[in-house]
Amino acid sequence: MIIDGFIFTPVIMVMFAFTGALGIMAHPQDFEGMVAAMFGLTMIAIMMLVTAGHWLYYTLMESSRYQATLGKIVVGAIVTDLNGNRISFARANGRYFGKWISGAIFDIGFLMAAFTEKQQALHDILAGTLVIQK
Repeated sequence: MIIDGFIFTPVIMVMFAFTGALGIMAHPQDFEGMVAAMFGLTMIAIMMLVTAGHWLYYTLMESSRYQATLGKIVVGAIVTDLNGNRISFARANGRYFGKWISGAIFDIGFLMAAFTEKQQALHDILAGTLVIQK
């Protein structure tokens, strides 16, 4: 998870720095409403692009022949269904959006992996997946 975070953090920082520079360069007195609207729309567009990129990265990589994100590849882990098979794109989506639930409950969904028989986090249980060593 940390390795995968290094992929997206620089992208997000550059995007926010760019939009911040746009806000600083604009003079609030000139076209105040237009500048605020453009800044707001730019931020929304950036968040949508980052979210879509994040979603596609995880779902496409985990449902690919690699069965893993770059971070999982480095540590030798793969994502499988409960029978050890490659997961479908639909199941990868369930796993991805299940992470939102795992995180929304104060990350307790992630901590569940330490206490379940197959070391599954909540999103893995919901999606019927396992993360195993290759």
